[in-house]
Amino acid sequence: MTTVETPVKTVEVPARAAWSAIVRAGGTLTITDLHGNQAVDFLVYDAHDTSVRYSAPDTIQAQGNLFLTTGSVLMSNEHTPLMTVTDDEVGRHDTVGGACSKESNTLRYGHHTWSQHACVDNFLAEGAKYGLGKRDLVSNINWYMNVPVEQDGTLGIVDGISAPGLKLTLRADRDVLVLVSNCPQINNPCNGFDPTAVEMTITGAPA
Repeated sequence: MTTVETPVKTVEVPARAAWSAIVRAGGTLTITDLHGNQAVDFLVYDAHDTSVRYSAPDTIQAQGNLFLTTGSVLMSNEHTPLMTVTDDEVGRHDTVGGACSKESNTLRYGHHTWSQHACVDNFLAEGAKYGLGKRDLVSNINWYMNVPVEQDGTLGIVDGISAPGLKLTLRADRDVLVLVSNCPQINNPCNGFDPTAVEMTITGAPA
């Protein structure tokens, strides 16, 4: 009996950088927080029809929970599965904090932040490689970001609960396109005020 090895590809994404990849159905994507306390902004689309894309409302409704962890299913705007979290060493990830932008930075932190690079810039630059534009950006997931929600609905971005080397793994439930912004934010604690590199490992579907 011939054994066919499952292909594995590992890429280090520098601080503040964008990254994207196709993950085939049955394959996995493992994200490693190399230095700890680094938010990873994340969008996912059907690789064959990008009008089918991650939906925060569908995902939150399906889980009955604002936070994602092992067993959480990332649902599309058609209420169909895109990816499933199969392993999580952190325990809680954000679905409501959104992506930083020049506009939100200016509103929250002052006009002097206008020139700072932001996640929306990363998403637009990386998405353009696949014909995606601003209208294709939806509410994103923030892996590793700590956004507690109080009983009255108040939320805040506070010190992370991750640590160096902690990982999470997602299984592709169909062929998907993944867009990542390794968050460049330096005005709040989501990256410990010091953005760092993360690692992406794609394992192909078993032959």
